Amino acid sequence: MTKFLITVIFFANLLFVTSCGNKTAETEKTAEAKPEGEATEENANPNEATLTNEQIESIGVELGTVEQKQLTAAVKANGVLKVPNQNKASVNSIYSGVIKSLLVQPGSHVSKGQTIATVANPEFIQAQSQYLSVNGKIAFAELEVKRQKELNEGNAGALKNLQSAETELRSLRTLRSTLAQQIQLMGINPARLSNGKLVSVLSVSSPISGVVSNVLVKMGSYIDVTTAVAEIVDNSQLHLDLFVYEKDLPKLKNNQVIHFTVTNNPGKEYDAQIFSLGSSFEGESKAVSIHAKVQGDKIGLIDGMNVTAIISLEQNTVPAVPNEAIVNVDGKDYIFVLIDAEAGKLNSKDSLKSKTPAAETGKTFERIPVAKGTTDIGYTEITLLREIPKDAKIVTKGAFFVSAKMTNFEEE
Repeated sequence: MTKFLITVIFFANLLFVTSCGNKTAETEKTAEAKPEGEATEENANPNEATLTNEQIESIGVELGTVEQKQLTAAVKANGVLKVPNQNKASVNSIYSGVIKSLLVQPGSHVSKGQTIATVANPEFIQAQSQYLSVNGKIAFAELEVKRQKELNEGNAGALKNLQSAETELRSLRTLRSTLAQQIQLMGINPARLSNGKLVSVLSVSSPISGVVSNVLVKMGSYIDVTTAVAEIVDNSQLHLDLFVYEKDLPKLKNNQVIHFTVTNNPGKEYDAQIFSLGSSFEGESKAVSIHAKVQGDKIGLIDGMNVTAIISLEQNTVPAVPNEAIVNVDGKDYIFVLIDAEAGKLNSKDSLKSKTPAAETGKTFERIPVAKGTTDIGYTEITLLREIPKDAKIVTKGAFFVSAKMTNFEEE
């Protein structure tokens, strides 16, 4: 048994030594076969990318510098389009009755005073009849007053009879004035009334010009003074209500220009002008309402639409680069700086083609982190998070491809 165990241990040690020898040999062969380039890449800076001359020419890389640009700062805000209440109307009939005709439908354009519906009620005739009756009584009362005056002048009549006649005439004239105003509210001219030509159908007219947004009744519906017949909106007086946070409020003032787009059509831009700044916070959001009047073209704008707006502020001269010079990687923004020895001989329009030996092997670019600021006229303000030489050359065109080259290298 002891001899058997000694034999097993001997063969196990032999196998272990053989295995280690094979691995050492393989490792040495791999090290001998590995190119020098791969060994160099293991120690390369992960924030640098080298492109060959052919790659640079094919993707059209161009160089420039960080420029001082006059950019217009802006505040971005969300808001909603609203029509002021004085430009909205809920149309009601002053008198009760039955809808006899409807002359509009949603989307119809109406003018101020235009008839949109008619209401029928036999009771309408009563006020007109009373008006005509009072007119006759006034004519008789005027004659009675005149007669009493003549009698009183001839000492043939009593003074109280004259006073009574004059009081009756004043009462009748007051009643006629009251009935005339009621008839005018019906839309009827009292002067055109005559016996046998009384009106039993009244017109319901629009109090403003605009577009019918809703019709709330049907043919034959009974309505009273509390029943709305239709709703009308005048979109020509659209206002823009924006919600701006407290930190941006000091930057705003009346008459500033606002550029905005609506959610359902982001490709078309509209203009508005601030006319009022809010003086209180909206709920718990710590946002203040800014009121502006929409200017120019209002086609396609409707009350209640959500908008995204840019409020233009003052112009500042700031360090800036073209928009396409900035790339975003993992939520951070970068630019690429040329660190090749020949960088000083290039400018923003150079094609990076050179006859020097350095150019034949390619160009090396280093990734520099930046913080973005105002964007305007194709340029973006930047704050360098790492110092670079004042005359350093940066990639102004093709930065995306340089970033892609670096990303591919990191993955490898």
